Amino acid sequence: MRRILLPWLALLLPTAVLTACVSAPVTESSSAQTVRVATYNTSLYSDDAGGLIAELAGDSAHARKIAAVLQKVRPDLVLLNEFDYDDAHRAADLFQQRYLAVAQPGGGEALTYPYRYLAPVNTGVPSGLDLDNNGVAGGDGRARGNDAWGYGLHPGQYGMLVLSRFPIDATQVRTFQLLRWSQMPGAKRPMDPATGKSWYRDEVWSQLRLSSKSHWDVPVQIAGTTVHFLVSHPTPPVFDGPEDRNGARNHDEIRLWHDYLSADKAAWICDDQGVCGGLAAGERFVIAGDLNNDPVDGDGHHDAILELLEHPRVLRQATPRSEGGEETATTYAAAGIEHRGAPAHVTGDFGPRNGAMRLDYVLPSTGFALIGNGVFWPKKSDPDAAIADGSDHHLVWVDLQP
Repeated sequence: MRRILLPWLALLLPTAVLTACVSAPVTESSSAQTVRVATYNTSLYSDDAGGLIAELAGDSAHARKIAAVLQKVRPDLVLLNEFDYDDAHRAADLFQQRYLAVAQPGGGEALTYPYRYLAPVNTGVPSGLDLDNNGVAGGDGRARGNDAWGYGLHPGQYGMLVLSRFPIDATQVRTFQLLRWSQMPGAKRPMDPATGKSWYRDEVWSQLRLSSKSHWDVPVQIAGTTVHFLVSHPTPPVFDGPEDRNGARNHDEIRLWHDYLSADKAAWICDDQGVCGGLAAGERFVIAGDLNNDPVDGDGHHDAILELLEHPRVLRQATPRSEGGEETATTYAAAGIEHRGAPAHVTGDFGPRNGAMRLDYVLPSTGFALIGNGVFWPKKSDPDAAIADGSDHHLVWVDLQP
């Protein structure tokens, strides 16, 4: 079942308003028209099918921290990346009922979202093809994951979950789980530098799906306006070889949204219901997700994210920032891991090998008034740091007036 909408009874505190580029603390809103939109890679996944359900059915300290951050920041509309999908939506139910709906230590008051959207993703779904060119289709463990449509050890691993205070028009959701990579004009088809030939054989390339998880266009009704929540989680541009197949895929997964917003480039984009074309001119949107691409640092084709940031339909805004991110990136720089990006702009800590980078984005369309934005990443000396380490990524938020 692809389109899920659950109308729960809900009570939410008013949305918070902060000045631009301030990350914490969150204060009460003085304007009912201000909407807070966020993205958060929660790392709520398990290597075992049903593992997240079992974790949430118990008493998960990890999930309590994630819930506490959400209660502290209180977004009205949020994408959760790396939240395992299951057909019965049991994990989503448990997270709402046992964690969000219960005031968590260090968080805020209980938080309930009356609407949500979740659907199947490509991660862990067997392709029946030899995608890693090891001579075998499928296998066990990582070999099985490498030959799934998107890397994963079981179907639904690293899934996505949209939570909303505003109604979702489930009948108009567009998903792009099945869209084939080869349909993209000028796709970055990976090449084997040792042979000069395509990494994927023609019969494989013609079937390979573009989205490593899925791309969703989720229409949300906010203050009488339809806002298209454009969400995704492109593959990391690493864990491959000199053919750079994941780097190429990351580039083109990000490019999908660029083309979706461009009337002269969108004809090739056909959703899972067979409807082709992009987002009509004048429609409001917010792009959100862990896009796994820093504008200047780390691996990946940086032109992909730069072109999306500079798309004429994307609102120009000061880059969200945090004191904790600046502290962490500066510490890495002192240890010899130097990056070109501004330390305060990073959104995740990826250890002493890779340092801190900006991978998570909330990009509203033109037509919104920007009230503020930030990254929930307090300094280590801040009491809020006790709930901010539930994931290697940190929540990014933007406050808007429709």
